[in-house]
Amino acid sequence: MATRHDVTGAGGLRLAAWEYGTSEPSGPAGSPGAGGPGRVGAGAGAGRPAEADPRPAVLLLHGLLGRASHWAATARRLAPRCRVVALDQRGHGDSGRPAGPATPEAHAQDVLATVEQLGLGPVTLVGHAMGALTAWQCAVLRPDLVAAVVLCDMRASALGEAGQREWAQWLASWPLPFATLDDVRRWFGVEDPWADPPDPVRGDFFAEVMSERADGWRPVYEASHLLCTRDRWIRDAHWDELAQVHCPALVVRGPAGELGRAEAQEMVRVLPRGRYAEIADAGHLAPWEQPEAWAETLERFVGEAVAEREAAGSA
Repeated sequence: MATRHDVTGAGGLRLAAWEYGTSEPSGPAGSPGAGGPGRVGAGAGAGRPAEADPRPAVLLLHGLLGRASHWAATARRLAPRCRVVALDQRGHGDSGRPAGPATPEAHAQDVLATVEQLGLGPVTLVGHAMGALTAWQCAVLRPDLVAAVVLCDMRASALGEAGQREWAQWLASWPLPFATLDDVRRWFGVEDPWADPPDPVRGDFFAEVMSERADGWRPVYEASHLLCTRDRWIRDAHWDELAQVHCPALVVRGPAGELGRAEAQEMVRVLPRGRYAEIADAGHLAPWEQPEAWAETLERFVGEAVAEREAAGSA
């Protein structure tokens, strides 16, 4: 089962972190335990570190459109060898909704608070999209708490205003509410103009972030929150930040993703200890489109990073 820990984030916001054990019941791909959003098997709500856990810790950070439960399959794969926690970031999943825009600084402070309150440090931060941005910013702010970072399909270049306008139009086009989860899967996997080509994995991904309301199925986050959050980091390039990440850092992309090969390789060059991995036949949702290749890549990097740290400690 996945045990819930309540964490106090920046500004006192309540956050939900989910710790995965080694005997979790299997559920649908990409869903925790029994499957479905908001239906994680919860234990006691206290946020307390495991005592004397010798395993290296991994904290999984979802992207702007995700939630912690998306990481269930990855967590199950790592759990026999690592202490694995997935965080519902502010405004997402079962975590609290901030009154104002969610800034990058608040996201980073939330993650660092989670690491400290659950006794995870030094931790490997695994981030997808916006979660990758948060991961490398945490590595800069608190290198003592971050052992390594995995950065999946997040660009270091400024994304620009045009993309923000496209995002706003796309969010407004969602035909809410959906009558059923099958309707969710069909629209995001087939009918959505951004689903090019049609992709059932994409449909499943968005079904995971829906909750049933009185009038039908709606996302567990607000479109205005997504836009305000994104607005705070799309105008800035992040090359200077990457140059300050001194722990091992793996840049991961799929050929059909948002991060191009040339930019990814430049990120690796700028990162002092950067490495590169490409997941074949994958795009922006590489961890879910090619779960086996993703898991093998992640396990190999985490193992190498742990070995390097242990060797440095014994030198």
